[in-house]
Amino acid sequence: MFSVEDYDYNLPESLIAQEPVAERDQSRLLTLDCQSGKLSHNVFSELDTFLKPSDVLVINNTRVVPGRLVGKKETGGRVEVLIVNYATGIQSPSHSKQFDCLIKASKPTRVGTQLYFPENVHATVISRIDEYIHRVSFFYSGDFTDILEKIGETPLPPYIKRDGHQPSDTDRSAYQTIYASQTGAIAAPTAGFHFTDDLMTRLKRKGIQVAKITLHVGYGTFLPVRVKDIRNHHMHSEWFDISKKTASIVNEAKKNGRRVVAVGTTSVRTLEYAADEFGYVQPTGGDCDLYIYPGYQFRVIDAMITNFHLPKSTLLMLVSAFASREKILTAYKTAIQERYRFYSYGDGMLIQ
Repeated sequence: MFSVEDYDYNLPESLIAQEPVAERDQSRLLTLDCQSGKLSHNVFSELDTFLKPSDVLVINNTRVVPGRLVGKKETGGRVEVLIVNYATGIQSPSHSKQFDCLIKASKPTRVGTQLYFPENVHATVISRIDEYIHRVSFFYSGDFTDILEKIGETPLPPYIKRDGHQPSDTDRSAYQTIYASQTGAIAAPTAGFHFTDDLMTRLKRKGIQVAKITLHVGYGTFLPVRVKDIRNHHMHSEWFDISKKTASIVNEAKKNGRRVVAVGTTSVRTLEYAADEFGYVQPTGGDCDLYIYPGYQFRVIDAMITNFHLPKSTLLMLVSAFASREKILTAYKTAIQERYRFYSYGDGMLIQ
């Protein structure tokens, strides 16, 4: 249960979704009953038939930053930079902001290297944080967020392939949830991709309360587990915020025995991180570094909506902690046999 190899599975490359479905809520929905292990095959637009009028649905309203920048080094060589801690770095009021970045170039990047981007943006690599991350100072004129909207690209996961390695115009809007409002993530909370305005309206008409949290998805969520024993893996922190209103809604539900249904692993981790020993959520914010793997005792959530996750990933370990590794891997095997679409632009799963 604690070996990283216990969370491996074989996925045909053809099942890695490269494009979103034409209509968000027409993706497929695999439902898993945690107690019995029973599976059923549905369409995501039918989600309202599986939720109860007393349920509270918790969504993550983070918005993905177009934080992938393509420029040149002082030598003229091409360089790609991905800002990984936008939510923290953007808070500085100056016209020189420091961000932690992944840098991709033909040769290793050294401290002191000068980088040049469109809109008269230039940057200096000022330090090396770890094996993958550099700290970079950006110099510019104007509003940096506006500049990113002009010159930045959507930071798609590497398993989504694009001609010329650039996201399409469709990705700019498709790689956001319809309720994204708080800018700061470098990756989307993809379980939310399946929601449409019409579906949200039907859920609310049924009596389901919708509560919002913010967790700016960072690089740490997707760091591969490089240790043999998963208990030795360390999660990087991500900035989050839970309002008094959301905490009140969730706590009232817990008090009255109503279900809390989290949309996505980011919502799961945020709620569980902010909960006390009795499962009541505190209105708070800061850095969340909660790592959930089998053996974890859930205190807040009663059901979750999620996508299908990569082998050996912390996200697969999280859902395995909720439903058991055996039931999850059986569900994944069935999903592969039924040719569900996997990963960010893939189909959804309801675990309850």
